[in-house]
Amino acid sequence: MPTQRSATIRHRRSLFEDAVAIVEAEYGSDLALDDIARRVASSRRQVQRAYAEIGNTSFREHLTAVRMERAAELLTGRGMTVRDVAHRVGYRQPAQFAKAFRRHHGLAPSAFRADDGFVPMVARAAA
Repeated sequence: MPTQRSATIRHRRSLFEDAVAIVEAEYGSDLALDDIARRVASSRRQVQRAYAEIGNTSFREHLTAVRMERAAELLTGRGMTVRDVAHRVGYRQPAQFAKAFRRHHGLAPSAFRADDGFVPMVARAAA
């Protein structure tokens, strides 16, 4: 495989950092790869490449990870229902949120809350 030019690497790193900043700030809204690409003045494919090559992930995986980490933080507190947390982190359907949370953390949101955010290492390895 040919070595990438340093300008290409810098460009992809910049795209990735800009996309990550948008996701971190707006994870609770309805984000799509096409929207991110438009906002960073690039193509969908270039943003995909930036995620793959610089972030070793995909846009969807990154968005889900950010949402799940924020959800875990919100569930640790007692002020919001699971439904409220789901909506706050960008899920319209609480059932979809619960499925994604279980896949990511190894526990249902309500079980995670009941255990005060504790996820046994066995559950993390299985997730």
